[in-house]
Amino acid sequence: MEGPGRAVVAGMGLAAGALAWSLIEAAAYQVRRVDVPVLPAGVAPLRVLHLSDLHLAPWQRRKREWLRGLAALEPDMTVVTGDFMGDMGAVPVVLDALDGLLHRPGAFVLGTNDYFAPKPRNPLRYLTGPSSDDRLNGVQRLPTGDLVSGLTERGWVYLDNSRDHVSVGGVVIDLVGVDDPHHGFDQMPEPADRIDRAALRLGIAHAPYRRVLDAMTADGAELIVSGHTHGGQVCVPGWGALVTNCDLPQRYAKGLFAWSPPVPPDGDALAEPTRSWVHVSAGVGTSPFTPIRVACPPEVTLLRLTAR
Repeated sequence: MEGPGRAVVAGMGLAAGALAWSLIEAAAYQVRRVDVPVLPAGVAPLRVLHLSDLHLAPWQRRKREWLRGLAALEPDMTVVTGDFMGDMGAVPVVLDALDGLLHRPGAFVLGTNDYFAPKPRNPLRYLTGPSSDDRLNGVQRLPTGDLVSGLTERGWVYLDNSRDHVSVGGVVIDLVGVDDPHHGFDQMPEPADRIDRAALRLGIAHAPYRRVLDAMTADGAELIVSGHTHGGQVCVPGWGALVTNCDLPQRYAKGLFAWSPPVPPDGDALAEPTRSWVHVSAGVGTSPFTPIRVACPPEVTLLRLTAR
């Protein structure tokens, strides 16, 4: 074989190899460890396990067993930023996978994929902008209530556009959370004073839209955790994410960064800016219709909260 024919075969071979690798990487689960200086002086460090975008389905036994093994990390608290489910039958599978963590303090919010079953979608559409409400047309409703009940009955806090608090090893954490911002389900709770003796205000949202980060920062959250982006899911080595599926710039597709809302036109430009730490998880799973990752392995993060 010569000329164009050889080039076509070579190209097909490279494409097949890239696809095979992307499928392998989608199951290369990892635990990242990140220090976040958000606690008052004198408060001992806390370990918060941040999970997101499990997209768990009954046939995903390897992912399920890996998630079960996270209990060995013995975090002080677990936070899940939505998209637990990837199938109508996911609730018992999710509760089983998280069972070893449910006896410890925890808090969670929901994502769109905790309300509506996934459906086939052209992945190239994500390159043109965030997915829109058209993906919800004709989709099947998931057993959301069963998921919420299963988690709250074990003691985890559900933050549905609401506030609450938890005590973690004697340290009080003030919580504020919103429902899924990606489809406009979010509504920031009314302002409230910090819970007495709270060492930290923690903001929790599924999708890190700028309006949510701005509102939670203005609300006094020292740390905001989110997911949804899948870290870009398909990234270019040396470049990073191509998309975030929200209005957050690509450089913030995953990881820890500082966030300050823009100064309003009538604001004091010399005033000390309000700032929060934000952690965006690249998440654990993918849509069952696009089970690939490139240069963006699935992850959970053990956040070690330390003194400022």
